[in-house]
Order: sequence, then C-alpha cells, then structure tokens
Amino acid sequence: MLFRLMRPALFTLDSELAHNLALAGLKALPYRKPCTVAATQVDIAGLTFPNPVGVAAGFDKNAEVPDALLGLGFGFTEVGSITPLPQAGNPKPRLFRLVEDNAVINRMGFNNEGGEAALARLKARSGRGGIVGINIGANKDSDDRLNDYAVMTRMMAPYASYLAVNISSPNTPGLRALQDESALTDLLDQVMAARDEAMSEAGGDPAAPPVFLKVAPDLEPADIDAIARIAIEKQLGALIVSNTTISRPDLRSHHAGEAGGLSGAPLKGLAVQRVRDFRKATGGEIPLVGVGGIASADDAWARIKAGSSLIQLYSAMVYEGPGLGARIVKGLERMMKREGYSSIAEAVGTE
Repeated sequence: MLFRLMRPALFTLDSELAHNLALAGLKALPYRKPCTVAATQVDIAGLTFPNPVGVAAGFDKNAEVPDALLGLGFGFTEVGSITPLPQAGNPKPRLFRLVEDNAVINRMGFNNEGGEAALARLKARSGRGGIVGINIGANKDSDDRLNDYAVMTRMMAPYASYLAVNISSPNTPGLRALQDESALTDLLDQVMAARDEAMSEAGGDPAAPPVFLKVAPDLEPADIDAIARIAIEKQLGALIVSNTTISRPDLRSHHAGEAGGLSGAPLKGLAVQRVRDFRKATGGEIPLVGVGGIASADDAWARIKAGSSLIQLYSAMVYEGPGLGARIVKGLERMMKREGYSSIAEAVGTE
C-alpha cells in the first residue's frame, strides 16, 4: 500500500535516483530473520532455498541490502555484478523506465564499488544465514578478463552461497563473446580452479559454493547446445536463463530506441522459450533459474512448469514494489494445492 502511494512521486524522479532511494529505504529497515515455509522449499546444487523466488543481480550491485531483501520474504538474493576494481559504468542517463510497456532498458555498464568494498559488507553479515549468491564480472578495461573472473572467485567464494558467472551483459563490449564454446570452457576451468584454491586456503571444512552461469536470451540453437553440453561437463550448479535482451519487440514507450538491455514484460516470451530450449538441451540434468518478465504468481508458475527450479525478479519490482516476492510465494502455495503438488520440484518441467 505504501509503495502504491509513493509510486507516482517516484516515477517523477530520474530512474537511477529512484533506485538509490529504494536502496536507502531498505537499509533503514530493521533486521528480520528470513522465514521458511516447508511447502515451498527447493533443493538444488546442494543448497536448500526457503522458497523459489529470488532477487536478480543488478538490484543490489554492492551487497548493501541482502538481509533486508531476505527479510521481505525472498527465498534468496543475488548481489552484483561485482568487478575486481571499482567501475563508474557508462555515462548517465543509463536507466530508463518504459512505463507503457512495464519494461526497463539499462546500459549501466557494471557500475559498482569494486570487490573489496562488497567483500567488507559480506564479511560483516557472515553468520546471518540465508541464500546470498554473488554475481561476478570483469572490468571493462581489463587486459585479461578471464583472470578478472578468477580473482573475483578467489575473493568471494568463502562468502558466497553460490557464485554466478555473468558473461551475458550486453553493456560491456565483447563480454558476450565469452559464451563461445572455447572461451567458455577456458573461463569455467579457471573459475573452478580458483574456487577450489580459495576454499582450500579458507581452512576448516567449508563446502565449496556451486557455480551458476548466467546466459543471454539472444542465442542461436548451436550456442544453446554448446552451453548445455559444457554446463553438464563442468557440473555447474545451475544455468540462469536469462539476462536482458538486445532485441526490441513491439514497444510503445518513447524510450524504446535507447541502447542497452531490455527487461520486464516484453522479455517474457523470449525468456520462457529459452527455458524450454535449455531444459531440452540439458535433458533436465542442470537446474534452471528463470529470469525475465516475471511479474506475478501466474508468471512464476508458468516458468516453473516450463523447467525452472527457481525464478528471479528485478524489473517487475519497479512497477509492483518490493512486496511482490512475498505475494508470488503465497500465490505459488495456492497453485501447488490447486494442482495437487506437494513440492515445487514436482511441478518443474511439467508443462
């Protein structure tokens, strides 16, 4: 109700300023322990998610509010993308609301405070529990992007529930080339080696965080088959399907011509199809995280039945507010009962 009252005022502000105000509001919330509902738990990649609804990377770039988001009822959150060195990102304006389309275009360019700043926050929350994934990227001007991912892996692995390797942002020139078969194999080999090295140095017996891979929706069938094969060979924890799109379906907003990645409602059809494609290409051997155009419990349920074990939100919260995650979880509980499922896992891929 508070968000509905505030939304008209927020929408008069620059999109990035409004986002920063939202982060400030979340920081002011008192700490709330994440809640667990047994019926909606999901077990994948050696992790138990309290529910399948998470916050996508990009919302909390600098790991400032993971506990506030978990306290709102999300089953997990993914911070980042975080790069080794601080990065200003692309020139402003770089974030645009397409109100008529319930969409967002961004060309942020991995703006973040760098690995050390995020690491200090993650260390400070150590022991609080909850599933917090860390999305890692490479600096735009790096001479060795593969090494950037290895550096970030060594830095973040001891504090990550899972590591998300982001090679699919359209806003860092050349980054999506890492989705090519040879480059992706080399990258994942370096990430896995760096993770194992970091966990060995951490001492004790901490479990190594699984590695998730975030892919683009703008892929050809041969790319999908190659990524699926590599994901199985490397025993990835999950594929995150998908990032923003560089395509432009029919849009009504005057911002439709802005450069950058498109997210929100217009991405839904393409993102659902990519979940189906990767479900088929992997034979269900790799869990999928469905992202893109999910704004309701119906959307989430459809993505689960298409093959997603988990789903993530971001753009929809711009229009529906931060309480959307908890509303979707309640809706999923109703749908499970209505269709006779005793767990989310039973519904995955039953489309």
